[in-house]
Amino acid sequence: MIAEETHLKDCYLIKPKVFDDHRGYFFESFNANTFQEMTGLIINFVQDNESKSSKGVLRGLHFQIGNNAQSKLIRVVKGAVLDVCLDIRKGSPTFGQTFSVELNEGNKKQLFVPKGFAHGFLVLKDDTIINYKCDNFYDKDSERSILYNDKELNFDWGVPEGDIILSDKDKQAPTLAEYLNEK
Repeated sequence: MIAEETHLKDCYLIKPKVFDDHRGYFFESFNANTFQEMTGLIINFVQDNESKSSKGVLRGLHFQIGNNAQSKLIRVVKGAVLDVCLDIRKGSPTFGQTFSVELNEGNKKQLFVPKGFAHGFLVLKDDTIINYKCDNFYDKDSERSILYNDKELNFDWGVPEGDIILSDKDKQAPTLAEYLNEK
């Protein structure tokens, strides 16, 4: 496994070593010892989540606050997504900046999103399955989101607005500035 820190501190792109032959493939999707050795971070994942979505679905930008904040390790089992994270840690040198990467079943890359980041993804292929590990349990009362198309973030999802499928909750999410003013 190779862990490359992105331009956002503590946010890593993980590239597993894949053993591929005529029978198929094998790779270790997570090893706590290797992860700690490569990143210096100690992570104790306590919950695994999986979602299946159609092409054009955008989920995010989601996060949890306070003691319920979560770090996540995201990977695509089937299909492809444009995976995006946003640093919302006040005082961080990369506050308000985004990182994006295509995660797909072929490249088997994973994205480690630390606590204090909002996270979302745009599904690029029908019947895409995403699996992600969390280091804290889901808590509905701690859940928050940032508007995916916040003009101040200046992030291009790469598809026309009319082609994006959103939940009502994500359509009504506040901008980053609105969220910060709520606190």
